[in-house]
Amino acid sequence: MSATGQQPLSDDLQARPVMIRLRGLAKRFGSNEVLRGMDLDIHQSEVVCIIGPSGSGKSTMLRCMAFLEDYDGGEVFVEDQLLGYTLGRDGQRVRAGDAEIRQVRRNVGMVFQQFNLWPHMTALGNVTEALRRVRRTPRSQAREQGLLMLEKVGMAAKAHAYPAQLSGGEQQRAAIARALAMEPHIMLFDEPTSSLDPELVGEVLQVMKQLARDGMTMAVVTHEMGFAAHVADTVVFIDQGRIIAQGPPEELFQGEQPPRLQQFLQNYLERSAFWTRNGEA
Repeated sequence: MSATGQQPLSDDLQARPVMIRLRGLAKRFGSNEVLRGMDLDIHQSEVVCIIGPSGSGKSTMLRCMAFLEDYDGGEVFVEDQLLGYTLGRDGQRVRAGDAEIRQVRRNVGMVFQQFNLWPHMTALGNVTEALRRVRRTPRSQAREQGLLMLEKVGMAAKAHAYPAQLSGGEQQRAAIARALAMEPHIMLFDEPTSSLDPELVGEVLQVMKQLARDGMTMAVVTHEMGFAAHVADTVVFIDQGRIIAQGPPEELFQGEQPPRLQQFLQNYLERSAFWTRNGEA
């Protein structure tokens, strides 16, 4: 492992196009420096799992990838297009117009911790709303696309159910279907199982595993170490706004580790062992 904790990519990954590129990404909230110069490439069909302690900057980093947060320094490129900013006549960076921002991130889908479904719409209605309003897809075509996406996440039988009639896992799967309906090239997941009861986590992770098998490019902020170990091509460990280590999961979890990563994983294992002994009441 190098001094920066970065493992070399496989030849297969290096040969693929870069879908998201971060260079020197920085973000502040007032005097609080949340992201401190992050460099990261996410390649086509790569699954990147982002781990780290609470407050380390994981979710902020992900939101900057979709420009849901303005970043203060560095650059975010989506499919080789600069996201969020452009260069003015004086050569200084200025915020891009809303239409230009939407154009660059049109192929990025995002799934949040909270499901954010419209309570007055069925699962199918939630999935088709953006197709009809944003893409101007005809109603019949949007319905067909929506049903296909619900079937993809195992929700075809609940197409006409309202959110209040769905479990948390079903609501999150409907939210994933809603993002997939826009036919994104890249999916961003911000701790998609953190709001779920433990019994419901598996059904959402299974959908994400299938997306990975289908070749979807994914960046996933997660506390599910088992998912990261078995599904990720690359695991990125973040602490205090910096990337401390990154590499294939078998090397990051089992090989030589920076002390901070070793401490984080030990704390995780101790917590897991505690709950195994004492139950999850």
